[in-house]
Amino acid sequence: MTEAMPAPIDIARLQAAYQAGQTDPLAVVRMVLARIAAWPDPAVFILLRDAAALEAEAQALVARGPAGLRLYGIPFAVKDNIDVAGLPTTAACPEFTYTPEVSATVVDVLRAAGALLIGKTNLDQFATGLVGVRSPWGAPRSPFNADYVSGGSSSGSAVATSAGLVSFALGTDTAGSGRVPAAFTNTVGLKPSIGLISARGVVPACRSLDCVTIFAQTADDAASVLDVAAVEDAGDSYSRRAPWAGVTPLPRAPARFRFGVPAAQGLAFFGDDLNPALFQAAVARLEALGGTAVEVDLTPFLDVARLLYEGPWVAERTAAVGDFLAAHPDAGHPVVRGIIEGGHAVSGVAAFRAQYRLEALRRICDAIWADVDLVVTPTVGTTYTVAAVEADPVRLNSTLGYYTNFMNLLDYAAVAVPAGFRADGLPFGVTLFAPAMADRRLLSLGDRLHRAAGLTAGATGLDLAPASARGAVEPGQRCDLAVVGAHMEGLPLNGELLAMGARLVARTCTAPVYRLYALDGLQPPRPGLVRVADGGAAIALEVWSVPTDRLGRFVAGLRAPLGLGQVELASGDTVAGFLCEAAAVAAARDITGHGGWRAWLDKGQAA
Repeated sequence: MTEAMPAPIDIARLQAAYQAGQTDPLAVVRMVLARIAAWPDPAVFILLRDAAALEAEAQALVARGPAGLRLYGIPFAVKDNIDVAGLPTTAACPEFTYTPEVSATVVDVLRAAGALLIGKTNLDQFATGLVGVRSPWGAPRSPFNADYVSGGSSSGSAVATSAGLVSFALGTDTAGSGRVPAAFTNTVGLKPSIGLISARGVVPACRSLDCVTIFAQTADDAASVLDVAAVEDAGDSYSRRAPWAGVTPLPRAPARFRFGVPAAQGLAFFGDDLNPALFQAAVARLEALGGTAVEVDLTPFLDVARLLYEGPWVAERTAAVGDFLAAHPDAGHPVVRGIIEGGHAVSGVAAFRAQYRLEALRRICDAIWADVDLVVTPTVGTTYTVAAVEADPVRLNSTLGYYTNFMNLLDYAAVAVPAGFRADGLPFGVTLFAPAMADRRLLSLGDRLHRAAGLTAGATGLDLAPASARGAVEPGQRCDLAVVGAHMEGLPLNGELLAMGARLVARTCTAPVYRLYALDGLQPPRPGLVRVADGGAAIALEVWSVPTDRLGRFVAGLRAPLGLGQVELASGDTVAGFLCEAAAVAAARDITGHGGWRAWLDKGQAA
């Protein structure tokens, strides 16, 4: 099932092929339909659009041309709990089927941008499950080993993307449904911030938590879709405006960042002896990309996770489809029905108590953002065969949500990225998460991490498409700032950094190419760092992570002879930092021999 496809279908290379005149949307539609017909797993799609209608739509695109269409001729699929006008919506329950007159907002937005909808994909019934086997249309299998689950509930969307049957696919995520299948199919799964992509026209699971998700072969491709799909929708009461509206390129990932790693007692692999080493390798790659690992206690996050299924939020599923199941006693997968019917027992008192508990836990969990920029976890601790899940459906499903169930209750953004292959040939993935609206920042770093692993695209056997150019900074992005004097921790001007939300990330020194001088006439006293061609030395400094959108105002407050430039660190990296005009130190005292400003102060020389 892993035979390479004859041509890449990722967004980046398909757009390049269109631009070069090497193919057109009509040829792509025919290629996609042929691939789907040849794919050996019939459970991936619940419904394909009529071939003649698809070809006519593609031909109309050819006649119109790509101008103004950001997803011109890009084939995609949607999970079959997302409405498409004129096509049945089943939510993987035949008795529930209805045919909407209006498409989900996100479908209309993507098609208006030129994307070609191919069909609707299979799922765990009513989007209830992380395994991908709870559907009367069958269980989409792992594209790497058909004995294994593909993950759920967005099983078909993940497999269709991994196999190169479409360029991208939409799923949904309440407890991990847009991330677990990504890990099992070697794809990128973006779980956006709640409300960033409209959920109007989506059969709800837990309406207050549901997210429309994106499966793609690369984070760059996921970002291309997000930039189109993230449209504020007045018809969706949970919709929110994207803070980066109008920005197309992904931001540059920071050269230095701090990331949380679960402390040992929080890491769980459920007896799996292959995944731990792969997770440690992913952590090492993040460190090589400029990250500093910080242990975090997962306990409060796991306490939040338990609220999702052991608390009153299961009643939201009952609110969504409980009346239907009550009116159709023979409908519904037995496991799904049991979960949804359990919500009838939830009392209003229990619901309020759980809300209070969630808010208390939220304060504890959110406190980590004072110390780290993001957290990395395994996406799942282990994997299972279809037979094992069928034999123990509830317990094994629960283990797959260990690292995912807390995310939407806390309103975090997350991206699941491939991180390696196990010795048995199955893929392994990790998830990066951060506060709401950090989506594009996570995609940027996730893309670097994905590429650093040296993997191929999905199950196609093809190399990843080249990375796109990185664009300007956005709100929420951070950069590193080197300080050598009064802005260091505990010194008189450090409060200026703290006031702008900066945090200390490293104590190190410069490359041995600088001289340090005690400047005259400045209050409080400050040094001047000057780069020299000969006779330089290593100077102690601190590196602070600073919100990039606040740095400009900070720099504007600097006065000559100090300014901002590029400082070379002992590691060979360069970061922004304070430098001094060479002319200003002609009469200043050279204090290079002390090795740094703090050492000079400790000797009382600045008094």
